[in-house]
Amino acid sequence: MAGNTFGRVFRVTTWGESHGPALGAVIDGCPPRLPLSPQNIQSELARRRPGVQAHASPRREPDEVEILSGVFEGQTTGAPISLIIYNRDVRSQDYEALREIFRPGHGDLTFQAKYGIRDHRGGGRASARETVARVAAGAVAQKVLDRDNIQVVAYTLELGGVRAQRLDEQDIWDNPFFCPDPEAAAAMAVRVKEVKAAGDSLGGIVEVRVRGCPLGLGEPVFDKLDAVLAQAVMSVGAVKGVEIGAGFAASRMTGWEHNDPILPGGFASNHAGGILAGISNGDEIIVRAAVKPIPSIAREQQTIDLEGRPRTLTIRGRHDISAIPRIVPVIQAMVRLTLADFLLRQKAIK
Repeated sequence: MAGNTFGRVFRVTTWGESHGPALGAVIDGCPPRLPLSPQNIQSELARRRPGVQAHASPRREPDEVEILSGVFEGQTTGAPISLIIYNRDVRSQDYEALREIFRPGHGDLTFQAKYGIRDHRGGGRASARETVARVAAGAVAQKVLDRDNIQVVAYTLELGGVRAQRLDEQDIWDNPFFCPDPEAAAAMAVRVKEVKAAGDSLGGIVEVRVRGCPLGLGEPVFDKLDAVLAQAVMSVGAVKGVEIGAGFAASRMTGWEHNDPILPGGFASNHAGGILAGISNGDEIIVRAAVKPIPSIAREQQTIDLEGRPRTLTIRGRHDISAIPRIVPVIQAMVRLTLADFLLRQKAIK
């Protein structure tokens, strides 16, 4: 299956399925002599781990990572880094009823059409479980960014129509929605409870801010930084839209309103989202991702089976009410992977 590798210099290949024995990532192109331990990766995995938040899937995976290669005496060696995370709480029998039925909103129909075979146990490779390998790889990418003091901050901007009104970064990881606004987080909890009782699910918006990114990252014409960031974030299963800077609001502005005045001390505004002509301009990079509602819901839905016959479906099993907040560290990881790759490409040029 093609399409499992991301990056040009800092290359990541992920592997594994939702109900297979394990998932993992192989990272090639990581510079040597970077400090790296399982604990560095474990802290990131803990933020996307299931079975923690009350509104998340009750599947209880410890998500303990093992580093199989590429690290010696606590430092990267320059060799490929191989990471593995074993599945410990698999209940494939919960999906037996879905063997012959396509779930609305999932990749069941399209995978069957493309390959003539699909893994009905939680979606296999199309499952959100696949993203555990991305988060692990993203933790390694952050080690590359640390050398240049590049910070990547991600959080829930909106969930179920409830939007954060202020950005207090110290509060992001202190509430179950990874929201920088505690009052909004409380309102999100109420909204989730309502929707869960109705057997439905919710979508939202994740925002990422990158600070300390140097001028000059990005490759014209097809490998623009914002183009690859959009590809990276859109590659996450539940993401249906990406904005950079002002995003779609730019379509309602005039040129005078949208242009960011350049002053001796920097830009007066940041509608460009830190990227001009596909190249970083040294300002804060701002990326937003629109996250669709989880398609596995308890409400009855119309579908078809493998023979094309109409069926009705009520999905049971262990599922999140929303991909948010567990998708927050996933999107953060994809931004980290993109920046690490472009940073190393730029260093090669210079």
